[in-house]
Amino acid sequence: MNENRAVIEPNRSWTMEPDSRRQIVHWYDFICPFCYVSQDRDDFLIAQERDVVDLPFRAHPDIPPEGVQVGPRHGPTFRSVEAQARAAGLALNWPSRLPNSGMALGAAEWVRRNHPAVSRAFSKALFEAHFVLGEDLGDRATILRKAIQFGLNVAALYTVLEDGSALGWVRESEAMAHTHGVRGTPTWLYRGRLLTGARPIEEFSRFLQDAETP
Repeated sequence: MNENRAVIEPNRSWTMEPDSRRQIVHWYDFICPFCYVSQDRDDFLIAQERDVVDLPFRAHPDIPPEGVQVGPRHGPTFRSVEAQARAAGLALNWPSRLPNSGMALGAAEWVRRNHPAVSRAFSKALFEAHFVLGEDLGDRATILRKAIQFGLNVAALYTVLEDGSALGWVRESEAMAHTHGVRGTPTWLYRGRLLTGARPIEEFSRFLQDAETP
């Protein structure tokens, strides 16, 4: 793994630079339930004085543009997610369909690059749209409505969604993730080490310690 940091600036793609000592890259997807219940992990890492960069990664890129219907969620995995949501104080209403998340992820990446002050709040709103409100993240109208709520430049966002720029950023992020061995979400990369899945907070403490051990 390359320990160089992925430095990402507004309106630019990333470049690799040697000062990587405190930056953590986090790949996520809005339709991933493990990402939804792990939102506070970034808060923990930031509290530990690390710089966290959230990047898009489609957990299911094969979902068609119109989305797919899904049935009831049963079994230990889903019960575990539900328990984690309750522990985190998050409402959880399993959606009846899964959208292709590329548009929502691309919009969030545009916000991160151009409006970093509201980036995490915007992403939280999109998570809530899917896992609480049952709104369709594959519908451009849903994305633009959220942008309006945050006072963002809707015309500019519409343009990057329409011309393919936003989806291009998602693909670039996924390509970068694959070079580091990332295969799913959520995944955190720090000093060449990966941590994947909805892990307990204490595992993040060990993750930081292990990555910083010479």
